[in-house]
Formats: sequence, C-alpha cells, structure tokens
Amino acid sequence: MKSECLPFSQVPHTTNLFGDFLYSFEKVERFYPRTPFFQQWAKDEASRVRYELARRERMAAILQRQNRSWGAAAQTFENIDRFRKGANAVVTGQQVGLFGGPLFSIYKALTAVKLADIATQEGLQCVPVFWLATEDHDLDEVKQVSLSGPDASLEKFVAAPAAIPDAPVGNIVFGTEVQSLVDDAAKLLGGSEVVTVLRESYRPGQTFGGAFARLFAALFADRGVILLDASDPELHQVAKPIYRGGIEHIAEIGDALLERGQQLETAGYHQQVKVSPTSAVLFTIRDGVRVPVHRAAGSDFEIGGEKISRDDLLARIDSAPEDFSPNVLLRPVVQDYLLPTLAYTGGSAEVAYFAQAAVVYEKLLGRVTPIVPRFSATLVETKLQSLLDRYHLTLPDVFRGPEQLRDELAAQALSNELQSAFANAETSLKNSIAAIRSALERLDKTLVDAADNAMGKIHHQLESLRARAARAELRQTEVVGRHAQLLSNALYPNKTLQEREVAGIYFLSRYGKDFLRNIYDRIQTDCLDHQIISL
Repeated sequence: MKSECLPFSQVPHTTNLFGDFLYSFEKVERFYPRTPFFQQWAKDEASRVRYELARRERMAAILQRQNRSWGAAAQTFENIDRFRKGANAVVTGQQVGLFGGPLFSIYKALTAVKLADIATQEGLQCVPVFWLATEDHDLDEVKQVSLSGPDASLEKFVAAPAAIPDAPVGNIVFGTEVQSLVDDAAKLLGGSEVVTVLRESYRPGQTFGGAFARLFAALFADRGVILLDASDPELHQVAKPIYRGGIEHIAEIGDALLERGQQLETAGYHQQVKVSPTSAVLFTIRDGVRVPVHRAAGSDFEIGGEKISRDDLLARIDSAPEDFSPNVLLRPVVQDYLLPTLAYTGGSAEVAYFAQAAVVYEKLLGRVTPIVPRFSATLVETKLQSLLDRYHLTLPDVFRGPEQLRDELAAQALSNELQSAFANAETSLKNSIAAIRSALERLDKTLVDAADNAMGKIHHQLESLRARAARAELRQTEVVGRHAQLLSNALYPNKTLQEREVAGIYFLSRYGKDFLRNIYDRIQTDCLDHQIISL
C-alpha cells in the first residue's frame, strides 16, 4: 500500500464546522474541550477521568458476559481484564449494519485500536471499545449494504426481516431469507476466510446486533476490540442515574441546547440535531416501538399522546430503566458514564453532535469527553489506478461527479487531429484577441472591456463545441463510458465517499486480514486529512 493525503477542503460535502475543527480550531474551540490532536492532550485528559470502582467491576462483568456470547478471542478478554484493573477506554461506535455495514465501520474500530495503543505506549493504560448502537430504530439504514461487483458495479443487498416499524434494530431477528443473501454475497466475494465468518455470523434466528457482533469479534480477534451491546438490560440499570438526571435537569439542559444551537448558527455552522423547546433527551419503548419523550406544559411530559408528570416519569425510570434509552445527544453522555472514556473517535457527523452534546455533558457529568476524528480514506485498486493514470486524473476529478467525469474522459478520447485543431484554435484565438486588445487600448481604452467580453463569448462557444464533440466521441466509444462508470462506482459511488457506500467485507475478502494491519499502519494521529490509498 502507498498513500497520499487529500485535505478535506477538497472532499465533497465537508461542512464548515468539520473543516474548522480540523484546520482552524481557534474558530470552534468554545464548542470543544480539546483539539483533534490526541497526543497533545491525552496525558492531561487521563488525569481528569473519574470512574467509580464499583461501576468498573460491574461493567467489566457485563463486558465479559457479552463478549463471551459472541465468541470473542483471548485478546479481547485480556483487554477486559486490563479494564477491570484500571484501564481507560477509547470508544467508537456504529449502527449494526448488514454484513458489518459500510467500510467506515472498519475504520472506526481500527482508529480506536490505534489510539488506545498510542495511549498505552505513553504509559496510559487504555483499551478500545466499540459501542453497538442496537437501540437505534432506523431499520432502513441498517438493513442494506452495497458490494462491488464486476467492473465495480454496485450490488445492493437488502434484508427483509419481519419487524415492527420504529422498533430497536438490534433485536430484530433474521428469517430464512438471510441465508440466500449470504449465498449471493459469497458468490460475489468468492471463497475466503471472511466469507466463512460471514456465514457463521449471519444465520436465520440471529439478530442484527448479534450477527454484527459475531462478525466484528472474529474480524478483530487479534486486536482485542471490546464490543458493547447498548440494549443490554443490565446496562440500563447502571445508566439509571443519567436517565434520571436527564429528566430532573431537563429545563437547564433544554435551555443550554437551544442556546448552543443559536451559537452554532450565529458562528456560521449547522446544528446536526434540531432542538425545539419540547425536546427531551430520552426515548421509551411502548408496544415494542421506540417512542420519544417530549416536554409538555409546566413540569409535565408527553409520550405518544399520553401526559405524564415528572414524578411519574422518574418512577417509571426507577422501576424499569430498560424501557428507556437516550437520544443522540444524551447517548454519548450515557456511554461515558458507563465507561471511563479518554476519547471518542468518530466521523464528521459525530464531531457535529459533540458540539451540541457538550452542554449535556457539562450539566450531567461535569466533564466533556474529547472527540478525535476517525481515519478516513478512499481505496484505489490496481485497475482503477491504471485508469486514473491513463486519463491523467486525480481523485478530486472523480469527485466532480459522473457526468463531468464522462465529459473529461471523452475529451481525452478525441482523435489527436481534432484535439490538435481545438488547441491550435484556442492558441490562435488568444493571440488574435491579445493583438486586438493591445491596439484598442492605444486607440480607446473604453473598448478594452468589449474586447474581453468578446473573448469570453468566443471562448465559451469554442468550449461548447469541444464538449459536443467529446460527447459525440463518447457515444462512439463505449469503452470510455465504461471506464467513467467504473471509476465513479468504485471511487465515488452514488456521489458519496466510497467508505460510506461500499461494505468493508468486500475489501477484507479480496485482501485478507493483512488489509486490517495495513490500514492500521496508515493511521497517523497527526494527519487529519482524507487519505488516498493505492492497493
């Protein structure tokens, strides 16, 4: 593998908030406790982590039980033992997507491993923890994934389990249909160790959460990643003080969130989560469905049309905390109450969440966990690199979109004679207009602008003619069209970063577990750019 850095300023859809967090931290430092450079502050931050011994013992037992049920390897249990003896955690997490979800799920886990290793090497005992977002209720997001097929075509795989709308996804059970999905994926991926693990993980009767956990336990067996299922009832018992705090201090939290949202927008940034005066920070499970808790008039609350007093709501939390779960802004606070978190690592959306969640941290924990950007990369396989070289393209050229990419490739496919004719015409045009402009400047300077306008119009017409010729050539040269489609599908599928669209198991099946080691080696905590990695 070889890699080069691409600043996020050249990556599509990079928000102002994420860009400034990476490259102009002074503009956003009031929203975040630390810079994105982990090694600058890790030792100092470790001294601020407070974690009760009794909670540590209880959490260690839960982690041991959960990871044993998924067949985790010895390295994971060694890390749980280190956790029990006082190690802090670097945490990441993701929804439990089909077949392990998009490639960035792999990147998240490896970034957590890398940061934990760096901290440990610097004398700060630390372990990587992957939070399985099993309580999320967006089934559409987790039930589908894409794999690269022949000539980088995108093959979508969609599970269709029987499920109640808005039910937590982690406990949704796969039916017999998952077997045919795995068979189809295996045909595409070919025989490999990863396909064997995929078959063992995704089986009829297995849940979305359990299948994902089994897959990741096997993939990261040598890395000691500790997996945590957020839907475990015992975890809710441990998290009960945070649920209560979210309700007891809802007025302060709500006001702080509204103020933070206004601060972000005034500074020219976006709110990742839209907060309203009726927003609360909890969901509850009712008839198997995840229903939000809303603030009502006075100190009352409302759940699915039912009015409930503050005291009654707190009583429900006390008696059945497993019936509640945090929303996206309370979730990291719950996570870092359950775990002694030194840092969380996530992508651009999570960086934005943390700008808002910081005020909830302050109200309930008194310490805001720092966030570190996860590793981000586009992987360029050999055939794709050959095409980029052949057409003198870079990844930002592909990011311009498939339509412009086709035109660019078509223009390069024009005959040498026609390309030369266009080039000569452009040179002649520039020379002629320059001579006319010079003469006009001596005759009457007010005519210079007219010459410039004429030059612009003539140049536009010439470029339009060149584009039409290129498209005509494209129609005649199907191979160029296929090359453009291949590059777009593989490197910018559906106008989205590859890491967000293509499943990580595709690359694991092609390159084996060495792929994980090679990516791990590319993660550098002092490089915040998107990487372009040639395989």
